[in-house]
Amino acid sequence: MQATTDAIERSIVINAPRERVWRALTDTTEFGTWFGAKLQGQSFTAGQRVRGPITSCGHEHIDFDVVVERIEPQTVLAYRWHPYPVDPSVDYSAETPTLVTFTLSEAPDGATRVTVVESGFEQVPPARRLEAFRMNDRGWAAQLDCLARHVEHA
Repeated sequence: MQATTDAIERSIVINAPRERVWRALTDTTEFGTWFGAKLQGQSFTAGQRVRGPITSCGHEHIDFDVVVERIEPQTVLAYRWHPYPVDPSVDYSAETPTLVTFTLSEAPDGATRVTVVESGFEQVPPARRLEAFRMNDRGWAAQLDCLARHVEHA
C-alpha cells in the first residue's frame, strides 16, 4: 500500500453518545471552545462561511475561516478551508481549499467514533504542500484529543 499525501485520516472513540458529540462539533461556541477559536453567534449551515480568530497560543494571528459544505444531522459535518494559513503576507484565497469531513458512527458501549478526513492537499501549492500536510496531520491528532476531553469532561 502506497502512502498518500493528498489526505489525512484520523479517528477517535469518545465515551459519549452521538448526540452529545454532534453538539460539540456543530454548536459554534462549543466547537470554538475545544478547537481554540472565537466563533460565538455564528452557525454551521451548508453554504455559509464561519470565521473567527484562533485563540491557541502562538496562532492568534490566524483566523479559523471555513465554508460549510455539508451537514447531515448526527452523521457528517464537512467544510472547506485553507490548510495551515500561517503566513500573514500570503493571500491564500487564490488557492483551492482542502475538504475537512467529520463523520460520526456508533462504537461499542454507547460511545461514538469520530473520523476526520482532510483531503485535497495535492491542490495546495507545491511550495507549502508538505508543510501544510505535516502540520495538519499532527494538528488533527491533537484536535481530536481536545474534542474527546471537552465532551468527556464537560
